[in-house]
Amino acid sequence: MKLWDKGYKTAHIVESFTVGKDRLLDQKLAKYDVQGNIAHAKMLAQIDILSTQELNQILHALDEIEGDIASGTFQIEEQFEDIHSKIEHELTEKIGEAGKKIHTARSRNDQVLVDLHLYCKDEIDQIKRLINKLFHTLINLSDKYKNVLLPGYTHMQVAMPSSFGLWFSAYAECLVDDITLLNAAYKIADQNPLGSAAGYGTSFPIDRQMTTDLLGFDSLKYNVVAAQMSRGRLETSVAYGLASTSSTLSKLASDVCLYMSQNFNFIAFPKELTTGSSIMPHKQNPDVFELVRAKCNVIQNLPGQLMSITSNLTSGYHRDLQVLKELLINNIDSIKECLEVSTFMLENIIVNQDIINQPIYDHLFTVETVNQYVMDGLTFREAYKKVGKEVLQGEYKPEKKVKHTHEGSIGNLCLTEIKEKFEKAY
Repeated sequence: MKLWDKGYKTAHIVESFTVGKDRLLDQKLAKYDVQGNIAHAKMLAQIDILSTQELNQILHALDEIEGDIASGTFQIEEQFEDIHSKIEHELTEKIGEAGKKIHTARSRNDQVLVDLHLYCKDEIDQIKRLINKLFHTLINLSDKYKNVLLPGYTHMQVAMPSSFGLWFSAYAECLVDDITLLNAAYKIADQNPLGSAAGYGTSFPIDRQMTTDLLGFDSLKYNVVAAQMSRGRLETSVAYGLASTSSTLSKLASDVCLYMSQNFNFIAFPKELTTGSSIMPHKQNPDVFELVRAKCNVIQNLPGQLMSITSNLTSGYHRDLQVLKELLINNIDSIKECLEVSTFMLENIIVNQDIINQPIYDHLFTVETVNQYVMDGLTFREAYKKVGKEVLQGEYKPEKKVKHTHEGSIGNLCLTEIKEKFEKAY
């Protein structure tokens, strides 16, 4: 069944190519299509397109379909082009003529739009909950290991003292920015496009504010052309939030892979959480974080992929937009998986608490020594040259203590403030 069926058969190669993976992808949109149908049907009854009896029949049938979706028994068979044709067919099969009225005053275009807007709202909420769990895991680790020093690097060279408290909470605070971008995407998604029809409105006297209220949208996307043009803009705004979160996870994963190596030996994980080699019996590889890094690097490319598809499209609908659905849905699934497994792994991390006593890290403390000389009365340039000379002549003896007190430093992590900042954004 096709909503645009005019009585002739489409060539199989054309049908297969144009439908693509919509049947599979639309399983994830099914419950939102039901929600859109419910709101649309109630509005049609309000403007006397549907009778009270017809509305009740439709709502009862949609309730049954919703139950099938929730139980996992709902399927979009091959004879249906997408979720929209499947549900209209189900309605007609269940209640007869009343089911044929459900598509009045709308297009498949705004059906897809409303499904995607509702889907993105829910998925952003789920992603934020996963970020929330990761954030608090990082904060707890930061507090637990706040006194354990860790080498800091610039240019991949030993630079200055850091700490596990600083390292863990750095990534926690980065997640605040990621939440902020996801909030912006949520705000864009929280606009009702339903009623734009094929992108130019309809001659039926529909009540778009009513469907906005019924579907729980914060506001209406008023201009019907703007509503249609939100296809692509919606996906791209969400993609920026996903890409930002992926950037945080990817960098964290790279640190973990580096710090796990025997050359560093800063952290470890229980052997059950690592993988081995087929020929090297000693190996315990960080495959989880290598895959997180790779998957997140793919996600970081998502905004560019979406923009390359949409950047030269004129206003109005184009079938090019169908390609966005698979990219968006697959990457949303991927970021959720990466967030979940990263949190699980970090909950089991093993921290080496005796790192900096190795001679290789003696030079970590040169800046501390320079600063102490300055506090004792030397100018900074004199102190810098004095310590530099000691290092070159092999005479430098570090005092392996740090006295950082300013906000956000080793001795003053501001974890309470970071938590407040996160909660405000969250």
